[in-house]
Amino acid sequence: MTMSKFIAAPTSHFAFWVRSVISTGFLIVGLFPAATLATPLLRCKIDQGGSTQVLEFTPVNDPYTVKAIDINGRFRFKAVVVGDARQVEYIKLYTYDHPKRQPVLLHEAKYAAPVVQPNPLPAALTGVNYVYSPRLERELQYECALLEAAP
Repeated sequence: MTMSKFIAAPTSHFAFWVRSVISTGFLIVGLFPAATLATPLLRCKIDQGGSTQVLEFTPVNDPYTVKAIDINGRFRFKAVVVGDARQVEYIKLYTYDHPKRQPVLLHEAKYAAPVVQPNPLPAALTGVNYVYSPRLERELQYECALLEAAP
């Protein structure tokens, strides 16, 4: 009889320890998805005419609602990030010449199902792109990275 009490005591401590570890595991797993719900963010650095702009774009459902952004009155840049807060379906980047009449498409790039990176280099997605206007002395450089934005 004494022997069975001795064996039962460690088993109950072991069971308590196992339940504690499992509970802690569920707590950690429960917190982890909240940390991974960061929204994808496309960050582009654009250099033109001696000035630099950093523009950020978030996912949209309707690509036709995205407007082109004026760059120094010489170019227009448009980044369409289609997807939701969990995943990006595709990214399309457009660079237009901006003459007085109407914009003229100079460059288009498409990235299907790009992967979000936690700490990417500035040109991680696109590399550095050089776009030239048909008019003299007009150059635009851009580089973009897809990263996680803090919620």
